[in-house]
Amino acid sequence: MKQYSSRYIISFLKKKGFIIVKQKGSHISMFNEITWKMVIVPFHNRDLKTWTLLSILKQSWFSKEDLF
Repeated sequence: MKQYSSRYIISFLKKKGFIIVKQKGSHISMFNEITWKMVIVPFHNRDLKTWTLLSILKQSWFSKEDLF
């Protein structure tokens, strides 16, 4: 699976209806008012690891195909 940066994932989630609720340290909490899903995205200067990305997608109910 391709590596993605946290900035890309945050912009992807914003396009899908998530909004930034708060930031604590290096983690950003995002919430979708339609689906009532809360997702926490680590905000670092490096790409997200595959298992972290899959966990974020699972929490937001998106698949890998939605990301492409």
